[in-house]
Amino acid sequence: MARKISLKKRGQVVTLSHQSNILKDNPLGDPADRQVQVYLPAAYDNARQNLRRFSALYDLVGYTGAGPSHTNWRNFEENVPEKLDRLIGTGRMPPCIVVFPDCFTALGGNQYINSSAIGDYADYLTREIIPFVDNQLRTRGDREHRACFGKSSGGYGAMVHGMRYTRFWGAIGNHSGDAYFDFVYRSEWPGALTHLQRFTPKRPAANVEPGMDDGRIAAFLKDIYRRSDLSGNDIMCLMMVCMAATYDPDADAPLGFRLPFDLETGELLAARWKRWLKHDPVHMVRRYQNNLRSLKGIFIDCGYHDQYHIHFGSRQLHQRLIEHRVQHSYEEFDGTHSGIDHRMDVSLPYLAKRVD
Repeated sequence: MARKISLKKRGQVVTLSHQSNILKDNPLGDPADRQVQVYLPAAYDNARQNLRRFSALYDLVGYTGAGPSHTNWRNFEENVPEKLDRLIGTGRMPPCIVVFPDCFTALGGNQYINSSAIGDYADYLTREIIPFVDNQLRTRGDREHRACFGKSSGGYGAMVHGMRYTRFWGAIGNHSGDAYFDFVYRSEWPGALTHLQRFTPKRPAANVEPGMDDGRIAAFLKDIYRRSDLSGNDIMCLMMVCMAATYDPDADAPLGFRLPFDLETGELLAARWKRWLKHDPVHMVRRYQNNLRSLKGIFIDCGYHDQYHIHFGSRQLHQRLIEHRVQHSYEEFDGTHSGIDHRMDVSLPYLAKRVD
């Protein structure tokens, strides 16, 4: 049950409409006109502080989620705006603006990076949404007063943005973010390949190069788009397809991306898998160590019963950061990959204080 705390002043959630040029004509046909929900703390409308500007945090949600999933009403627990009201109202963190961007796609989401097969969502966030929000609201409007955070795919996105897009972010928070792809993804591919067998065409396309779709992925996507009763196996398979489109896009391949396994034999395609590993945060620290050192704060945590085994990747990421002398906060807790929003009670004050 969510904690009930009497607060005299509460913030509000406003909805902004944004027309994206970057997402226009994206390869999946996803909408370019999107709503951006924003939490404004109670102090934002205080007449005595009408010239005050606020730091901004950006909430990157996990796979299959979108910004509104964190602002909607929840049973038996707080949504994120209610959590912010409590943390700010009790003095645990300074007032700040929190942005909930919508980065959902027809493949169930994305990893907040650019992909010719999905769309340029890193550019969408940094080149469009950040300046849009800064123009519309009283943000402090510079990297030193801006942070991003997220869980799972959102945690991965925050980590990668802290590496590649450091000029936009002063601090990052990574809850159970994807890392150590050999555990997190590679072990899921046998199940996905078996699931895709159901959609093998009666007459497969001839001379299909290993790692390219022979028609079964296209049939799978067509099937799930016409149904609303998706199973857990459907979602897992869709996620693996989404990851392939994220990490190994190829404009010359069917559907615009390649796979790291042969669809028929299950053989690992080493050259294709190597392209995935280039996006693994565990392997990225060395290249981006200077960018990471420039951040004002890095928060990483993970449950040590994570059902996707991400705690092993988190431990490796933690070790790589130590090896390259990157200051950060790392915690493990008694939990899984699910139901861990309570960890924002730790990460949000951490980030808000560092970019205040």
